[in-house]
Amino acid sequence: MAVPTVSRHMPVFRRCVEADDTAVLVARCLRPDRPLQGEFLLLLTQRRLVVTQETRVLRRLRLHLNAELRHLGNVNWNPDVQLSAVELAATAIDGVRERFWIRVGHPKQLWHLDALLSRVFRPKLLPRPTPAAAAG
Repeated sequence: MAVPTVSRHMPVFRRCVEADDTAVLVARCLRPDRPLQGEFLLLLTQRRLVVTQETRVLRRLRLHLNAELRHLGNVNWNPDVQLSAVELAATAIDGVRERFWIRVGHPKQLWHLDALLSRVFRPKLLPRPTPAAAAG
C-alpha cells in the first residue's frame, strides 16, 4: 500500500486508536454490497476495528466504522482462493451488518490473512487449572 494513502488516513486513525494499541492489519477494502462507494481503508488492532473512506471527488476522509472488537458481534470471514480475497463481516453495536472485501495478491497471503483474523477474533483460551495443579 502506498505510504501517501496511509498517511492521509493517519489523523483519523490516531483519533480512534490508543497509542498503546498494536496495529495488526492495514488494508484497502471494498464493500461488496455497495461497490460504487469506492475503496475504504481498514485498520485492525488488538482492540479495535477502524474503517475510513476517502471521497472520490474532493478526497475528504470520512470515518465509516470505529468499534471495539468486543462490541462486534457475529464476526466471520470467508477466504476465496479463486478471487484471492477475504470477505470480513461483523455486526456493529448499532445492529448494522458490515461487510468488507479484502483483496490479496497471492494465495499465501490469503492464508496468512485468514490466520491473522483467527488470532485476533478467536484467541486461544487458556487451559483451566486442574484440581491437582491448583492444590499443589
